[in-house]
Amino acid sequence: MISPSRNPQPRTCDVLIMGGGPAGAAAGALLAQQGWNTVILEKDHHPRFHIGESLLPLSIPYLDQLGVREEIERIGLRKYAAEFHSIYHGKSTTFEFGDSLKRDYPFAYEVKRAEFDHALLKNAARKGAAVLEGWRVDSAELQGNTLSMISAVNDAGERDTWQARFYIDATGRDTFMADFLGVKKRNPHHRSAAVYAHFKGAKRGSGRDEGNICIYWFDHGWFWLIPLKDGSMSVGAVCKPEYLKNREVPVEQFFLDTIAMCPGVAERLQQATLASEVTATGNYSYQSQRMTGDNFLLAGDAYAFIDPVFSSGVHLALNSAFLATDTISAILRKPKTAARHLKKFEREIHKGLGTFSWFIYRITTPAIRDLFMNPQNVLRVREAVTSVLAGDIFRKTPLMFSLSVFRLIYHIKSALIRWGWVPPVTR
Repeated sequence: MISPSRNPQPRTCDVLIMGGGPAGAAAGALLAQQGWNTVILEKDHHPRFHIGESLLPLSIPYLDQLGVREEIERIGLRKYAAEFHSIYHGKSTTFEFGDSLKRDYPFAYEVKRAEFDHALLKNAARKGAAVLEGWRVDSAELQGNTLSMISAVNDAGERDTWQARFYIDATGRDTFMADFLGVKKRNPHHRSAAVYAHFKGAKRGSGRDEGNICIYWFDHGWFWLIPLKDGSMSVGAVCKPEYLKNREVPVEQFFLDTIAMCPGVAERLQQATLASEVTATGNYSYQSQRMTGDNFLLAGDAYAFIDPVFSSGVHLALNSAFLATDTISAILRKPKTAARHLKKFEREIHKGLGTFSWFIYRITTPAIRDLFMNPQNVLRVREAVTSVLAGDIFRKTPLMFSLSVFRLIYHIKSALIRWGWVPPVTR
């Protein structure tokens, strides 16, 4: 039973952020630090479980600017490379982040998201944001293209309303504004579902390689293996939705049966035991048809989520938080510049999504598998691919030229396979 509003008048602030995940917490810390009256409404109480544990090297500058790098170093396991394993080629390839185009961020972190997200949210509170946990935003009022009010209910069933000069939807895969506006659409270019869990006792790399993320291709898609500092391993299988829909056994047995289909993963989990429940998600790839309004924007997964294969989720969330902070601060100081700044925000977000998406849409194709298993550095192509894996897609580097060369090579190889002139590598 939800009670009426506790207050006859809406609460007010400069910026109201819906969601306290990485995008919301980072934006909240930055905006509060700049002196804006900032409120974060978070539906859960942190720490709370979340999937997506692998960070990218180029997220480290964001962590430095937020002032949380030291804490993330303490809770995280250093990751120096991404490994790709192919049952079709019978071998693996390792992309060392230190071999990217600029080489100045040679590692990232593997983190438990419960700890990572909690660290960011606590940091927002330290920087002056009002963090209200246990508050779920469930309704809004829109006047034309302007968001005039939002309403939220807390764990006790009490309701409050807020009016802000600007709003950020950082509700992640809850996609509050996209659902409210009716603009959330399945991604027509990519369809994936996932099943995942944590294991104890999994076989890990040794020494410097212990923290490497490992991607294993198999007949129904691909696996991730992400080692965590406490000795556990995050394991997930990303497949076509039809594969999960056709399961006839409980989800835990289904996951174990799927693991058995990939010898490399099965071997690493031979002595391991489940340390969490097995979770399955349906077709999760989506994008909103709108990113902004006159006084609101969608940040991180609240706007779009494609696929976890390049571990881009947290990186894009942090990037969107920094871009949102610059955008909102400029608008609050000079409201008449809103349209220009919002268009710039959209361009930058689409740039990041587009760069990652090109690879993600093709990651299970025979041509990509062949190119990743036999990487060449002609015209710095391998360095450019490594830069994408490191998340170095927003700085000024020779990235786009080398990526264009890689794409050309990919299209030629795909055509040769399609026309039968080059046989695809299969088991």
